[in-house]
Amino acid sequence: QVQLVESGGGSVQAGGSLRLSCAAFGYTYNINCMGWFRQAPGKEREGVGVINTDGYSTDYADSVKGRFTISQDRAKDTVYLEMNSLKPEDTAMYYCAARTSWCGGLWSPMHYWGKGVLVTISS
Repeated sequence: QVQLVESGGGSVQAGGSLRLSCAAFGYTYNINCMGWFRQAPGKEREGVGVINTDGYSTDYADSVKGRFTISQDRAKDTVYLEMNSLKPEDTAMYYCAARTSWCGGLWSPMHYWGKGVLVTISS
């Protein structure tokens, strides 16, 4: 089993930045893909960005390209989501997720999920 623990959520004004972290615990050697997803009130969950744990490929939602960056520290089994130029529409619960196979895009089924952190952007 793998446990994912997110941190770094909070409230900022539009134009600001936040950095989310996701630490993986347990059988992390099984993990080949990690990613961030979000769900805004009244909306379906959507993929934000994913990264293969070999570090060679990433994929982002069009809505966050150029503003969000996903990265990892393999020594710490931690994935980060750097969010810049935040907009009110980025307000959502952000979830970290992982899968045992390589990333196949933002819609690849994920096997493990964190509990989420709330990100609130005020205008």
